[in-house]
Amino acid sequence: MNNPTTEAILEERGKTHGKFSEHARITQNLKYIMQLEDDRWENHLTNSQCEALDMIAHKIGRILAGNPNHEDHWDDIAGYAKLVANEIRENKKCASPSPPTTPRPVSSGSLTSEDTPLRFTTPKVT
Repeated sequence: MNNPTTEAILEERGKTHGKFSEHARITQNLKYIMQLEDDRWENHLTNSQCEALDMIAHKIGRILAGNPNHEDHWDDIAGYAKLVANEIRENKKCASPSPPTTPRPVSSGSLTSEDTPLRFTTPKVT
């Protein structure tokens, strides 16, 4: 079996994902802007919603840095949104009237629970 080298994989991905440093700059700026809404981000979103938004920003970064006609980017965005929508629907079936989450503090040290998110402050990349 012929396994592609890391360099060959990176070259192939570059055709659809764009230059990594460009993708990283775009994606980190998108995440920075999303997290400027600190109160909304920390107190109103579940872990799944935060992760989906992070991944959607990641995919938007690939679209802007790479090939905007690569269908997988768009399908992945729809997939992350669908996962959250499904979770919301499921929670509505068995939810109480109270909000589904408690405030999500920014972690400054080690995690004490697997439910506590590890939060990083993302500096704006110029």
